[in-house]
Amino acid sequence: MSEESKVAICGAGAWGTAMAFHLSRQGHTVSLLPRRSEQADLMRESRENRDYLPGFKLPENVSVTSSDEDALGGARLVFLGVPSNGVRDWMDRIRGLVASGERRFFVSLAKGLEINSGKTPCEIIKEALPDQLVGCLSGPTFAGEVAEGKPAAMTLASESLEPIVQSTQEALSGKSMRIYLSEDLKGVELGGCMKNVYAIAAGCCQGLNLGDNALAALLTRTLAEMVRVGSTFGAKADTFYGLSGFGDLVATCHGSWSRNRKFGESISLGGSASRILENQKTAVEGYRTSRSFHQLLQSNGIEAPILEQVYRILYENKVPLEALSDLMNRDLKRESE
Repeated sequence: MSEESKVAICGAGAWGTAMAFHLSRQGHTVSLLPRRSEQADLMRESRENRDYLPGFKLPENVSVTSSDEDALGGARLVFLGVPSNGVRDWMDRIRGLVASGERRFFVSLAKGLEINSGKTPCEIIKEALPDQLVGCLSGPTFAGEVAEGKPAAMTLASESLEPIVQSTQEALSGKSMRIYLSEDLKGVELGGCMKNVYAIAAGCCQGLNLGDNALAALLTRTLAEMVRVGSTFGAKADTFYGLSGFGDLVATCHGSWSRNRKFGESISLGGSASRILENQKTAVEGYRTSRSFHQLLQSNGIEAPILEQVYRILYENKVPLEALSDLMNRDLKRESE
């Protein structure tokens, strides 16, 4: 990828827009494609994403378009900056514009599982575009800090580290961003999915004022559970100790900006999940993902107590303190188990 290459970003939420800022600083021409044409019109007029990332003026080398053809034309690197439940719809929308034999690199920025199928975003993309190279970019990143140019590090994962993957690593890395490569696509995606569910649990902890000891214990045991569940689904254990696992887990469970953590706090204070989500413009990925993991764990006979208790709090109206009591009173075991 040359320094002046064109990059397309499908979806103009906070994270997709933040990536546009970062890529523009790296010298790339960026074409940002919002889901709705009215959003594209507003962003073009104001040169700002007032709905999802207010306060940041778009650079000159970032264009906003409502034309799929204009956005994707000439772009070998395409980011999917959309919630996990919107990936399939985007694939249906742009599939006809990707000519067979035209090799592109599609990179997912989503961190969630599809309801019912339990598929990761990259699995959905590969299903729709079997001839294309697919990967994901994940790690502890707050959109506002990336847009501002504060330092961060992420993992770029693909099952095949072809030259375009390595050139993408170079294209994304700079003064404010360091990119690491991984061939464990499954592990990197699962880490990003699970940490959102665990952040809801962390929010419950903080909302109930259970203290630092409880939160530290929760994070430690969620990491152990993350490794065990991920390994069962074919991921490498080491991946979960990296940026896309432990790194993202810590950031999402502690960050004041974390939507999932704030959602958990609201739930612990007696808020209704449906009511909270009604007033939320941006996606709370952990909510849907907790249901997807519940279905996967049940169908595969996998025990994951923390994931299961979060599901019961969100979908069976279990009182958070009762969930905590059930976790604390489980059979005693070795720490390595």
